Amino acid sequence: MRRSIKLFEIAGISIKVHITFFLLLFLVLGLGLKWLFLIVAIFFFVVLHELAHSLVAKKFGIQVKEITLLPIGGVASMSKIPDKPYQEFLISLAGPLLNITVVLVFFFPLYYLLGPEILFSPLSVRTFKHTIAHIYWINLILAAFNLIPAFPMDGGRILRSILAQRMGFQKATRIAVNFGHVFALLFGYIGLIHGHIILIVIAVFIYMAASSEELQVDIKETLKKFTIKDIVSSQFLTLEKTATLSKVLELIFHSHQEDFPIIEGGQMIGFVTRKDIIGGIHQRGMSAPVSDIMRKNIPVLRESDSLDKAQNLMQDNDMRALPVVKNNAVIAVATIEDISRVYSVMTTKR
Repeated sequence: MRRSIKLFEIAGISIKVHITFFLLLFLVLGLGLKWLFLIVAIFFFVVLHELAHSLVAKKFGIQVKEITLLPIGGVASMSKIPDKPYQEFLISLAGPLLNITVVLVFFFPLYYLLGPEILFSPLSVRTFKHTIAHIYWINLILAAFNLIPAFPMDGGRILRSILAQRMGFQKATRIAVNFGHVFALLFGYIGLIHGHIILIVIAVFIYMAASSEELQVDIKETLKKFTIKDIVSSQFLTLEKTATLSKVLELIFHSHQEDFPIIEGGQMIGFVTRKDIIGGIHQRGMSAPVSDIMRKNIPVLRESDSLDKAQNLMQDNDMRALPVVKNNAVIAVATIEDISRVYSVMTTKR
């Protein structure tokens, strides 16, 4: 996410803070140290909540590059939507389950440390003991709030995973998104009536995120219906490893192709992208050979691969194009623009 600052890394996942989060800390600091301690502690458990989602997702082969803290919560950037409903169910349940586990594990220690009169008192920051009790119960609030069946909350995803067992993923998403829209409008109404700005912001976030997820699923389901063979052309350019970057740049200017397989003896020995070429020119100059910057270990596509799979491979490897091979020979180059064109045409026909 743009305008974010990396704090540290856990299990290969970058923990970042959006710059707007510091505005929240600055505003809270004016209320006193106990408030600042409360907010920092709450977001510590928000990170744990998102980490629980992320670690389970990684078990299912879903890449999670980062977790970003925003003033309204945390967002884990997952590379794709889980392939199977039970995977989404377990991933979504992991976050609230962690918060509930915290409540169960720390109940008796805090009961004896703080005493029942403080532990069960109304939430406040009158003293540091009251603040600790406040933080403790926030975990239960986080779990309960996230289990609301409003997409994209965890409860909405759990609802979709259950519905998807009985109906198509696309229809299940539509129902869960409709729940999300209803709750968003409800939160927005309550926020307007009572003047709760944060609730209004949350309502807007839920509504927009739910709509965005519905669009992503619509794209995913559309792309599943087509294969690489449906979109690629057999007309494409290849390079020899001795080709200079100036020659490659000339090819880009005079053709529609921006990504090239490097061929030697009829076999692909590398692949170079437009991004590689621009970076290579800045670092090595126009006369450098393409072999200096080519990528050697990249995934390849087959004609029978779905466009959904192709899109996921490109996203996972941060590439906009991939070679298509048949019998170990490159027969085409598939690009993200080719894939996007299919969805654009299909939505126009509806």
